Amino acid sequence: MRRRTKIGIGVIGSGLVAASYYFYEMAIATNPKPFLSNNRDLSDEMVRLMQPGQTWIKEQPLERIEIEAKDGLTLRGHFLPSPVPSNRIVILVHGYGGVGTDLAGFAYLYHQAGFHVMMPDNRGHGMSDGHYIGFGWHDREDCLSWSNYLIERIGQEAKLFLHGVSMGGATVLMTSGEQLPPQIKGIISDCAYTSVNAVLAYQMKRMYRLPHFPFLGMTSVLTKLKAGYTFREASALKQVKKAQVPILFIHGGADTFVPTDMVYELYEACPTEKELVVIPNAAHAMAYFEDPALYDDVVEKFVRNILRND
Repeated sequence: MRRRTKIGIGVIGSGLVAASYYFYEMAIATNPKPFLSNNRDLSDEMVRLMQPGQTWIKEQPLERIEIEAKDGLTLRGHFLPSPVPSNRIVILVHGYGGVGTDLAGFAYLYHQAGFHVMMPDNRGHGMSDGHYIGFGWHDREDCLSWSNYLIERIGQEAKLFLHGVSMGGATVLMTSGEQLPPQIKGIISDCAYTSVNAVLAYQMKRMYRLPHFPFLGMTSVLTKLKAGYTFREASALKQVKKAQVPILFIHGGADTFVPTDMVYELYEACPTEKELVVIPNAAHAMAYFEDPALYDDVVEKFVRNILRND
């Protein structure tokens, strides 16, 4: 009987280890992400709606930039200079599985407003090096590295904004809790999650109908060993409590990929000047496409007010 028990425990243990490796390879490692295709929580319209921006960005004088991350990784991205002399800069931070130029539509808006636009590829994405996805945690330090590069390039009088969507939204919120250079004036976060642990627990239940315990904890341990962070420490909610610059929170009212409830938690936790805009009927990362006039208006007013009062 005792031998059977040991065998049973061994089988269960082996199964948990195998499951943790499966979820790591699926979510964290830089592999193809088939679960993003035909996902009921992601709009099929996004690719079509992004096309005008993609056409425009290909016609622009993009400069490929390369910097070294704090941990020695090589990061790459595209820089679009302002069409007029300017000290205004925006860093656009893309989402999970994307690249910097995915946010070409936002780049157009800022470029028209006289901003220099930086579109980095996050570590483990696009042109940048890396064998894992940081879910915003290591990316927050990369965001600071990009900021320092741009301040050095444009000058100490630079006025810099961070604008991220989805994982990029969580990245800029995680960045908000760090010691920021004074040139960073404000942050715009679109459809961010509260923490990696919370959003993966939600997705594990929604996509696989599995309880997060014990699979999520085991995968987090493996992620710590292979990627250097845990799901609980990678928390936008904890970081935003330490924020010192104004933050604009945007979310879709019909977001079921990163549930809308998360933005209310983030907004309530923020101690600085803040604004919340929830766009009804917008699915995940679709707030701009659902109501571009409103989106443009709230972002423009948020940025303009900060610049006016700076």
